Amino acid sequence: MEDKNYAPNDLLINEGVTFVGTAHVSGCAKVNGSFTGELVTETLEIGQTGLIKGRVRAKEIDVSGVLMDDVVCQGLLQIRNTGTVNGKLTYSDLDIERGGRFEGDIHNKII
Repeated sequence: MEDKNYAPNDLLINEGVTFVGTAHVSGCAKVNGSFTGELVTETLEIGQTGLIKGRVRAKEIDVSGVLMDDVVCQGLLQIRNTGTVNGKLTYSDLDIERGGRFEGDIHNKII
């Protein structure tokens, strides 16, 4: 996630940055730092150093770090080999790479 390509309506939380609160992002949220709260976005990318705790709603989610609590993914949720998802997950499509982890309640629903 060292990618410097982002649009004006994207949210970027770099390593070492902590955000607490609510964010509604019409583009892509890229998290390498820490996010606690509620996040609603089109696309969510969590880097290896990224940590999200709280309520998340997104169309597409790519997890290389840690995602915890209540997650709803309307499209594809990818858990990479370094990724962990822990909590309540509702998803439409799921891909877990070898080494990726999920713990909690899981519900497959077309959203």
